[in-house]
Amino acid sequence: MKFGKLVDKAWEEKTAAEVLKAPPSALEGLTEKHDEALAALGIKSVGDLAKWKYFQRASALAALAELDK
Repeated sequence: MKFGKLVDKAWEEKTAAEVLKAPPSALEGLTEKHDEALAALGIKSVGDLAKWKYFQRASALAALAELDK
């Protein structure tokens, strides 16, 4: 699968499973400084970020906002 602008160039040819195990900086726009800040919250991988309850809540609210017009 091609991830294009979702991930950093170094991760474009990796599988989804590999990206989920990667540090958050594998995502386009995040750096190693973000890795450090997120690690302080217990988030050490893209998968951890995806499962983080606050991310999930924010995503759910954003999706619901589209219906609340």
